[in-house]
Amino acid sequence: MLKDKIILVTGGSTGIGRASAQIFAREGATVVIADVQDAEGGNTVELIRAAGGKGEYQHVDVSDYDAVSTLITGIAKRHGRLDGAFNNAGIEGPTAKILDVSIEDWQRVIRVNLTGVFICMKCEIEQMVRQGGGSIVSTASAAGLIGIPGAVSYNSSKHGVVGLTKTVALEYAGKKIRVNAVCPGFIDTPMLSRVTDASVKIRDQLIGLVPMRRVAEATEIGDAVAWLLSDKSSYVTGVALPVDGGWVAQ
Repeated sequence: MLKDKIILVTGGSTGIGRASAQIFAREGATVVIADVQDAEGGNTVELIRAAGGKGEYQHVDVSDYDAVSTLITGIAKRHGRLDGAFNNAGIEGPTAKILDVSIEDWQRVIRVNLTGVFICMKCEIEQMVRQGGGSIVSTASAAGLIGIPGAVSYNSSKHGVVGLTKTVALEYAGKKIRVNAVCPGFIDTPMLSRVTDASVKIRDQLIGLVPMRRVAEATEIGDAVAWLLSDKSSYVTGVALPVDGGWVAQ
């Protein structure tokens, strides 16, 4: 689906980002991974290359505008264009109600999860306008579509990503730039393990919320993102796509 396309993946070192990067490479893309976890990012590139794909890694903090701008400029210089971007970098933040969330924790989550997506999207669209089109997908969350008590900063950041996606999609629909978001439910990733603190009881409680009665594999998110980035979804823009086993449909 992504033959000969140049695709950027932020937060591509582990979890959904790593699985997605591998899928994009398998589908024919050259994948540029940007993250702050250098060792894990390098491992992802090694996995891609070992499978016969094309990948490269750069250390980038998505909340740093100058770093992201330099990243996008570099991709355009090396490869001539940026066909697609998966803005996936994010953190979970504290599991706490509003009275127990510090201003510092709130700002840190918003800086990475929302401002980081804004910065990436801004730089990506600048390049895509210049080249005449492209496709962007950002990771929101099922928590960006409904309210979930006890994760005020994370939920707010992901609602923001959904709003940002819809607004920018409308702004650039006439420029052949599609902007969508994917909204994962409970995914079997290191982030879920941190949130549940390896508790079988909590994990079982979360699974009980899902009509399909299981968590998803990271590849199931990657497959959805690959479709959204590809020409197969050429008439799809401004969508926040739940990939959640039916959770938010209840």
